[in-house]
Amino acid sequence: MSEKRYHLVTLGCPKNQVDSDKLAGTLAADGMTATDNPGGADLIVVNTCAFIEEARQESIDTVLALADERQGEARLVVTGCMAERYGDELAGTLPEVDSVSGFGVPVTLGRRPGAGPAPVLDLLNLPRPASPRPWAYVKVAEGCDRACGFCAIPTFRGPQRSRPVPLILDEVDALGVREVVLVAQDLASFGRDQGVGERAIIPLVEAVADRVDRVRLLYLYPSDLTDGFVDAVLATGLPYFDLSLQHVSRQLLANMRRWGDGRRFRERINHIRNLDATATFRSNFIVGYPGETEEDHDELLLFVKDVGLDWCGFFAFSDEAGTHAAGLPDRVAAGLVAERLRELGELQDTITAARRDALIGSEVVVLVDEPGVGRTHREAPEIDGVVHVSDEFPVGEFATVTVTGALGPDLVAT
Repeated sequence: MSEKRYHLVTLGCPKNQVDSDKLAGTLAADGMTATDNPGGADLIVVNTCAFIEEARQESIDTVLALADERQGEARLVVTGCMAERYGDELAGTLPEVDSVSGFGVPVTLGRRPGAGPAPVLDLLNLPRPASPRPWAYVKVAEGCDRACGFCAIPTFRGPQRSRPVPLILDEVDALGVREVVLVAQDLASFGRDQGVGERAIIPLVEAVADRVDRVRLLYLYPSDLTDGFVDAVLATGLPYFDLSLQHVSRQLLANMRRWGDGRRFRERINHIRNLDATATFRSNFIVGYPGETEEDHDELLLFVKDVGLDWCGFFAFSDEAGTHAAGLPDRVAAGLVAERLRELGELQDTITAARRDALIGSEVVVLVDEPGVGRTHREAPEIDGVVHVSDEFPVGEFATVTVTGALGPDLVAT
């Protein structure tokens, strides 16, 4: 019997990438091998995203495109967030798809007909293959206990459930990487559901830092930036803070059912910069949330200009069924949202370019991700810019280089 091949496409966030890695490990254990050619695959799997409307449309477009490419009796399976949230609807409206499988089912995709009933397993704690890159995402928890007004994730990912620390550390050891990127829907809340204390994330970060050269944290709720937590991040030697701010207007944040305001965000960011001048900040903001006034928008513009975050994304509000925001009045016109997005994007592009230009002439340490491409502590993989270096540097090694130029978000170094 010829070897069975699978083609796996991952859409959405790094947390989805971890799920795909675990699917790949399970399919490999079932005797299947990966292929980059969907036309040569016996099984095509699309791990979808359903966070906002744009992501859902990309997922559907990808599924339809792969349906056209598959050959013979190849099976096409849809999994991930969109399958979990809209499973019955997808199964009824996409006849091209052979199976729509939620989070617990996809590990059975490679089983052959007649193999008997397959177990329903939890992707969160499945083993995964060693990373082909010198870095890897590691998901430490699934689900979320917050009730942000715009977010439907808790409705289909469920409440937070943190992984046992020994299993996380075993996964870190098995990946064989130099940098680990810890991810979760609400990373700093790790362990609260296990009753192990409010700051269980701190000993976890310390334990991972003992095993790898770099530990990076993505998706931090701003109220969790306690002095102890900040000190723990800075102690790892990688001062990178990915903060989920969403807006700066106090009233708008209250309508979003979120903590904070621009003043408190400024104070915390300035405090961290006083502790470490090389600290790097990323955040995302929602534009056009119901009730956003021109004054709210001007307040956000001023914050972006004054604080000068290194990296920043702006996203139009997406009306998600089942959320608090779905029933709110005072909708912002689409044309006005687009204008506000453009204004914020142009401002942030200028800020990011200036911060990159300021690094010219400085000496930095990069982790070489692939020939000719590296990253300092300032760049998260697959999200931020990169540093272009000599392709003679070995992949997976650290190199000390001098920045000689900037190309938009990217740097050039020798």
